[in-house]
Amino acid sequence: MKNSLELFAGAGGLCIGLHQSGFQANAVMEFDSHCCDTIRRNQDAGHSLVSSWPLLQGDVRDVDFTAYRDRIDLVSGGPPCQPFSLGGQHNAQEDRRDMFGQAVRAVRQTRPRAFIFENVKGLTRRSFSDYFRYIQRQLEHPDLTRRDEETWADHLSRLENHHSHSKTGGLSYRVSAQVLNAADFGVPQKRERVFFVGFRDDLNVDFQFPRATHSREALLWDMTHGSYFDRHQIARDGRHSPSGRTIGADEPVTLPWRTVRDALADLPDPETEPDAAAAWSGHAFKPGAKSYPGHTGSPDDEPAKTLKAGVHGVPGGENMLRRRDGSVRHFTVRECARLQTFPDDYRFHGSWSQCVRQLGNAVPVALAKLVGTAVITALEDQ
Repeated sequence: MKNSLELFAGAGGLCIGLHQSGFQANAVMEFDSHCCDTIRRNQDAGHSLVSSWPLLQGDVRDVDFTAYRDRIDLVSGGPPCQPFSLGGQHNAQEDRRDMFGQAVRAVRQTRPRAFIFENVKGLTRRSFSDYFRYIQRQLEHPDLTRRDEETWADHLSRLENHHSHSKTGGLSYRVSAQVLNAADFGVPQKRERVFFVGFRDDLNVDFQFPRATHSREALLWDMTHGSYFDRHQIARDGRHSPSGRTIGADEPVTLPWRTVRDALADLPDPETEPDAAAAWSGHAFKPGAKSYPGHTGSPDDEPAKTLKAGVHGVPGGENMLRRRDGSVRHFTVRECARLQTFPDDYRFHGSWSQCVRQLGNAVPVALAKLVGTAVITALEDQ
């Protein structure tokens, strides 16, 4: 297996997917105690995906990465996203939680063959365009560090000049950035994240992101001409026809988006079948869900809305199932884990709110595996 260094690991979604794609973590770093407790809980249970991880709990700002220099194939992680989140305060580079600088430092000090960093789609908003370019240029030229008393804008100007005119000298990477919607890759959730993937320049890798395998059009076709409703044993009077788009007779070449119903079909309803639900870890009913503007829940027959960490406002306020009759209930921890494609035997530590926060910050495991497989294939082609 190729080796890796995972920063900002959270509950482990990105690292689990990368492990499944063929990377072995030399170190897994995370600050949050609840996330670390989740990883330890699974390690104590002997979970094969995480049992070998050397978990380091603490602040990455205190880590000297030079110990890993020239020993790492991949550096990966999801730097805290609150500075760019649509639910946050949008302070970007002025927010003390912006950890992209630490991600760049890890690349500079380790000199990995490749890296993968992900963040919320909000980072690509027009108001952040200069800072988006600043992140990309720093990742492309991590040796060109910011000088004392130099503003980030001045540093960007110097990076741009170097990028345009300098062809030799210093550590450099070829960086590709793209927004991926998890639903387009078989994850039962509409979750758009931006991925930065870089390869050390001397490797001459021309990287291509994975192409979408699933689509809304294919889901609508399956509902109109296919077996979707029959497969889920839904009576004809309980079916609904897709609206707002003409569905042709030809079956799309992509697979259908996976829906909430697809993902949760074999789980007992925790509200009406509590005894059966108790057999599943983290599948207890949580009362008190209610719909309000901006938080209306996810309908059965679509991919779920983006699961939210709930750092601002009600924790997990959008993490609800909306039934056909308009009633809502909270997703259980196990249901959230399904929607994020974690294995069923992976357990989360903490209260419902703490677990939902971990899951709302996670990278879907299946999406991480796809990106990791594309990266490892590119490395093995060298």
